[in-house]
Amino acid sequence: MQKRAWANRLTRHDTAIIVTGMIRAAFLTSALLVFLGIQASAQDTSQPPEHVAGYPNLGTGQNRVEQRKSYEMGPELTRGVPAKVMLEQRRRLDRALAGLKPQRRGTVDAYVVSIALDSDPVFAREAREAVRVLSRRYDAAGRTLVLAGPDGARDDLAQGSIDALVIALARLSEVMDPDEDVLVLYTTSHGLDLGLVYHYGDTGYGVLSPARFKSVLEELGIKRRILLLSACFSGVFLDPLSSPDTVILTAAAANRSSFGCDAENDWTFYGDALINNALRTPKPLSEAANDAVNLVAKWEAERRLLASLPQTRIGEGVKDWLPALEARMPNTATKPVGRPAIGE
Repeated sequence: MQKRAWANRLTRHDTAIIVTGMIRAAFLTSALLVFLGIQASAQDTSQPPEHVAGYPNLGTGQNRVEQRKSYEMGPELTRGVPAKVMLEQRRRLDRALAGLKPQRRGTVDAYVVSIALDSDPVFAREAREAVRVLSRRYDAAGRTLVLAGPDGARDDLAQGSIDALVIALARLSEVMDPDEDVLVLYTTSHGLDLGLVYHYGDTGYGVLSPARFKSVLEELGIKRRILLLSACFSGVFLDPLSSPDTVILTAAAANRSSFGCDAENDWTFYGDALINNALRTPKPLSEAANDAVNLVAKWEAERRLLASLPQTRIGEGVKDWLPALEARMPNTATKPVGRPAIGE
C-alpha cells in the first residue's frame, strides 16, 4: 500500500522533530490510559487490534542458514495475552471442534476449514464468508470450522493462529475417514517467501512454512485435500505440498505479491475473484480456478500492477474423488457480497 509522500518535503531535522514529538505524545497517552485503567479492547471486543510494535525476529542463531531452519519449523510467539483471554479462546476452539459432525460412510464428505491468520479485519471478513461459500458448494453443513478474530462487527469465533490450525487439523483427522473424505482449507493472510504469516495485533506472531505444513498433513494422514492459499508469495507451497490427491490454488507465484489486503477492504483480489465470484458458480473446480486467475489478471492490468500470477495444480489422483464431491454442488449460483476488492 502506497504511503503519502508529504514527508519528502521536509528536511531530515524537521522530520526528526515531528517523529520525536509523535513518540512522546504516544507514550504519554499510553501512560495515561494505563494510569486510569482504561483498555480500548475492553470497550469493544469486536474491534480487531492494530499492528503497532515491530515484528520480532523468530529465527535463531547468528547466520541466515540457522534462521531459515528455525522458520521452516513453523515458529509461533505469543506474548502479553491475558490468561482469561487465552482460556476463552481455547473454550471457543474446543466448542467448535466438539460440534463437528462425523463422516458418513460411503459418502465423500468435505471438511471445510477457513482461517484468517492476521488481525487486519479484511482477512476475518474474507474467512467468514469463505466458509459459507465453500460449505454450500461442498455440502459441508456441520462439517465446517472458521477461525477468524474480530472484524469490527463480530467477535464470537476462535481466533486464527498456527497452533489453532494445527489443533483443528488434528481433530479433523480423528473425525474424517482418510481414505474417503476431503479437507478443504482456505487460508487468508499476509505472506513471505518463508510461508504464511501469523500476526495478531502485537501479541501473536508466527510463520507457517511449507515444510511445517507438509509435516503436519503427513503426520495426520490427511491425503485428500483442496488447499486454497491466499497470501503474497503463496506459490512457495506449490511444490512441497503437491501430491496425486492434492489440489493447490495459490493467490500468487512464489516470487510475487498479491493485492487488496488493505485492512478496510471486505476482500483481497484473490479472495474476491476465487471465493466471492468463481466458486459461487456450479462449475468444476478447474474451470472456477481459471476464471479466478483471469479475473485477477484483468484487475491488475487495469491498475498497472505487477502480475501476481496465481497458481493452480491438480494432482492426477484427484479425478478419482473430486467428481463425486462436486456432483452434490448446488446447480444455481449465489451473488457476490460485500464491497468488491477493486473498489471504485
